[in-house]
Amino acid sequence: MLTQAARSARLLRAPLGWWRGRGAFVQDAVLAAALALLALVPTLSAIGPQLGDLPERRQDAAGVALALAQSLPLMFRRRRPGACLAVIGAAFAAHQALGCPQTFGGIGLYLALYAAGAHRARHRQGLAVAASAGYAVLAAVLHHRGSPQQVPDYLAFYAVLAVAWLAGAAVRRWRAEEAERRLLAAELAIGAERARLARELHDVVTHHVTAMVVQADAAQFLLGTAPDRAGESLTAISGTGRRALTELRSLLGVLEATSAAAPAGDAQGAGRGPALGKVSDLVGQARLSGQPVEWREEGAPRPRPVDVELAAYRVVQEALTNAMKYATGRPTAVEVRHGDERLEIEVTTEGPGRDAHLPKPRKPLPAGGRGLNGLRERVRMLDGELIAGARPDGGFSVRAVIPCRPGPADPGECP
Repeated sequence: MLTQAARSARLLRAPLGWWRGRGAFVQDAVLAAALALLALVPTLSAIGPQLGDLPERRQDAAGVALALAQSLPLMFRRRRPGACLAVIGAAFAAHQALGCPQTFGGIGLYLALYAAGAHRARHRQGLAVAASAGYAVLAAVLHHRGSPQQVPDYLAFYAVLAVAWLAGAAVRRWRAEEAERRLLAAELAIGAERARLARELHDVVTHHVTAMVVQADAAQFLLGTAPDRAGESLTAISGTGRRALTELRSLLGVLEATSAAAPAGDAQGAGRGPALGKVSDLVGQARLSGQPVEWREEGAPRPRPVDVELAAYRVVQEALTNAMKYATGRPTAVEVRHGDERLEIEVTTEGPGRDAHLPKPRKPLPAGGRGLNGLRERVRMLDGELIAGARPDGGFSVRAVIPCRPGPADPGECP
């Protein structure tokens, strides 16, 4: 059963939601109307500001009109803050100079000053100077009409008015800084997303195109020496191209799903991409390209977060791509170790060089130089570590360690 506090919160949530859904002009109009009604309540008159302390005249139509003129213009406080302050300031000055009875409507002057400081976009200094000059004229008129107030009293009241203006200016600066922070965060997010997409495109295109080049060279070599085996290489090229198209479509699906027009559920499903369970496909593809690859797996596979699965897949993919580019035909070992708290991937290739029976590429394969750097960044974002370098006995190794602790709900699933 709901507690009394919960029921009260539910009762308040509906009107608050309705109020937030109204436009700024509607909200300001409601505020102005409420202040105008309160200005006509005699018991609240002592709360309003009083400056001149002149002998009060009896309440009449002029006094009521001036009281309403200090509240109703607030409906334009965000649309026309300068004009709102000018009208309310003039009404307040006339109200004080004529000795009209004090009303709660005088609070509108503070609200107009706050609105001018918070919402006035241009000529702010000029408006401040004009308002200060108008106040000085009002003080002179009140003194001429016999007001008992002295210079310190006028300065103190001016300081209160200045506080209202400065409060609005502070809110304006805070909003501008917050908007700038949001813009900077959006730019950083866009830059990070571009870098992520660049890494994905590099990993997908480089790996599959490298495999297709190696397979094409093998097919050309076999056409002259073993024509009956050339078809196998052509079939491998076709399969590699289809896999490349599948991954590219998946990547394009991520782009479409993360747009504003796509449902959130589609984005979640489209972003999964290759998973750790498909590392065996990479091994098979490398073997079709003529690369002798040994595949080992230690521990029981378990569900992993999508980012961990994709990072592991890309580590193996990049390492096999480099092996096919720079150590074609050399034995390569892929080992994945599943731990309770981390996932380890190690790909080792024996010394560089080519076997004599394998064809040489007609042109050297270009080196991109960004694959391992992108992998390091990807693994680092998961609080992992990637070490790549030459082995003491020759060859090259790539080793990645990605932490992944079991979650509290499912001991076999990472948080």
